[in-house]
Amino acid sequence: MSKVSYYTAEGLKKLREELNHLKDIERPRASQAIAEARDKGDLSENAEYDAAKEAQGLLEMKISKMEDTLANARLIDESQLDTSKVLVLSTVKLKNQANGMEVKYTLVAESEANLKAGKISVNSPIGKGLLGKKVGEIAEIKVPNGVLKMEVLEITR
Repeated sequence: MSKVSYYTAEGLKKLREELNHLKDIERPRASQAIAEARDKGDLSENAEYDAAKEAQGLLEMKISKMEDTLANARLIDESQLDTSKVLVLSTVKLKNQANGMEVKYTLVAESEANLKAGKISVNSPIGKGLLGKKVGEIAEIKVPNGVLKMEVLEITR
């Protein structure tokens, strides 16, 4: 059984576009590569054919996995989000208690995470540690090099 994952409208659109690209462009390309390799003769000693078949198998597995993800995807209604505590899609301003540095993160689904854009996964150690926290609370987050103490300064949508 697959787990439900939550997406923004933008994230869900990207997922659908990537799946359509794999089905409409990559799948025919893989079939073409197999046909070309098959035309080169004896299949028992044709490494190009074997490689094309393996690539097709990997592509089909990826498509299947994405279809499963899409079937279990749920769209988040951003207008219904509660800003009194940290939830998925909350933008959180934090202060590191150790060095006083302030950072801002938006908690998103794992597939939408992009640290450069300030988007972290709710399944990451920081994301898990922040969920449910309110302004003024200090989240103690276990990371590989110890424990981070982050104070929640602000929560917005």
